[in-house]
Amino acid sequence: MNRPTYLYDLDALTTHAAAIRAALPSRVELLYAMKANPAPELLRTLAPHVDGFEAASAGELRHLARTLPRVHPAVLGGPGKTDAELNAGLAAGVHRFHVESPHELRRLSALATAADTVANVLLRVNLPVDLEGAALIMGGAATPFGMDPEQARDCARLDLPGIRIHGVHAHLASGLTAPAAAMVARRIVDWAVSQLGASEVNVGGGMAVDYTNPANIFDWARYGSDLQAPLAEHPELVLRIEPGRAVTAYCGWYVTEVIDVKFSRGEWFAVVAGGTHHLRTPAAKGHSQPFLIFPRTDWGHPYPRPRTGHGPVTIVGQLCTPKDILARPVETDPISAGDVIAFAMAGAYAWNISHRDFLMHDPPTFEVGTLGELTSGKIQPGTQAPVGIT
Repeated sequence: MNRPTYLYDLDALTTHAAAIRAALPSRVELLYAMKANPAPELLRTLAPHVDGFEAASAGELRHLARTLPRVHPAVLGGPGKTDAELNAGLAAGVHRFHVESPHELRRLSALATAADTVANVLLRVNLPVDLEGAALIMGGAATPFGMDPEQARDCARLDLPGIRIHGVHAHLASGLTAPAAAMVARRIVDWAVSQLGASEVNVGGGMAVDYTNPANIFDWARYGSDLQAPLAEHPELVLRIEPGRAVTAYCGWYVTEVIDVKFSRGEWFAVVAGGTHHLRTPAAKGHSQPFLIFPRTDWGHPYPRPRTGHGPVTIVGQLCTPKDILARPVETDPISAGDVIAFAMAGAYAWNISHRDFLMHDPPTFEVGTLGELTSGKIQPGTQAPVGIT
């Protein structure tokens, strides 16, 4: 291999996205959260299967407009929006603003009035919902995200020029199972309708992705079925979801080569090209990235080929830090220098969140295809035009 490669299987993504859409009730609008992975090819692949995109900055709005010039409804969320970002949303005609605070609402009102337009708003609310078992919690406690229920009620009573409030946005947690996610959605809907008379509710994303068991995929059929009850109780309600990781994680691979194998104080280490400056996910989440080993048979060098022996192996990258770990001590088949390792579930929160300039190693290449095509030689890493954003 020339250097580490990101491989995106767009056929697999198409199949997965279509299955998600088919599992959801027709009244549920599906948005894709661009922050998970904004690679242009992924956005174009998802466009026929989603109802729009969630952007969390003016930069994401601009990127979406460049990637999909035709109108694709976008919502603008995220804390700490600047006036420039709010103005960018107004200029882009975003479908909904997810407003985080009373101050942001008043600023948006002033900007919309000055632009002689109307901003359509969902109030982001931090509801006190039991989130036991969630991997990451953004609500239900003191948090910088959204506003407390009483603040949202006060905002809903305001008669601000240039503002039209339609309902509630509430992204409270990540790593939720289908029953838990549906329960959270139900409670958000019940509060939004009863307290604010909301006609629209966006319950966010947060669907669980299990890196310890890639086959354990979020139960979209169960989730869609469980959403039928609140929809039936509120027949006029527009319900939206905005998953990110659970949509694209499975379509991506990070493929690299073993540079060296070491035995240190009773422990085996395999050192690969690249590392967490390319694939930040395992460092960010503190887990081992699942992987496959493709043994190399054509060694062809005059010096001995190092190989792991008995016992667990830690797979590390090239960075000058002990935190550059892609897989913590794991029991696996023997690994030799020159072998290729393909890290699975690299399609979300991977390259786009990585500290890519640390040590200034070359970036990975980006390819479209299947893992079989890459490992069989049909795709030559580094020879195709990049598809990732730089």
